[in-house]
Amino acid sequence: MGERMSGHESANPTHNKKTGLPRKRFYRARAHSNPLSDSHFPIPVSPAEVDYSLHYPEVVKVDASKKIQFADVGCGFGGLLIALAPLFPDNLMIGMELRDKVTEYVKERILGLRTTNPGQYQNISVVRTNSMKYIPNYFEKGQLKKMFFLFPDPHFKEKNHRRRVISPFLLDEYAFVLAVGGIIYTITDVEELGEWMKSCLEEHPMFEALTTEELEADQVVKLLSAATEEGQKVARNGGQTFQAVYRRIAAH
Repeated sequence: MGERMSGHESANPTHNKKTGLPRKRFYRARAHSNPLSDSHFPIPVSPAEVDYSLHYPEVVKVDASKKIQFADVGCGFGGLLIALAPLFPDNLMIGMELRDKVTEYVKERILGLRTTNPGQYQNISVVRTNSMKYIPNYFEKGQLKKMFFLFPDPHFKEKNHRRRVISPFLLDEYAFVLAVGGIIYTITDVEELGEWMKSCLEEHPMFEALTTEELEADQVVKLLSAATEEGQKVARNGGQTFQAVYRRIAAH
């Protein structure tokens, strides 16, 4: 997040005068981008190159050794990050989003929340990137505790299944950056995609499903559908959702 905290001018038409938060309609973009096409945005050469002071300036002042532990892949308009921020104040979280306008919206939203809620929302940030290609550029081995894949693009056509954000190949990468005991949360309103994600996780040797008791005890599970714009839309329309929540385990 390039700019430091600053009060937004009330004359700024892209922001709500009362709340100082960005107006979503100015940041609309195509629902999905092609994750295999290269867009122009800077990529860190390695996790050591990620500039935490740009993303979490107040946190870095207090503890420069803190690392990102939660990643929301394809974070959309940032609803989940904003819901998680006060629940896990000691954990740094990043949203990873490919669409430039949507990334800009989330950045402005976080800056606005930080301004209107001093001391809060310092632990969340967003980066424009292609997470399908560059996860290892951002996170070290075993760095993450939670990864989220909420309402990803279904890529219905079989020839496009390789573009899905959950796949056997990509799960190898996620297993690398997740700590043992770390959790992957997935949800979709597309039954076929839900079955696909579940079967990919089920068949991978480094993941196991959470038990019903564990799912009920995990406060994050309740947010999967409630905190995101897509989830709220599905709920309004009386639609079904399909979740797969799996834990990273040690190799046998």
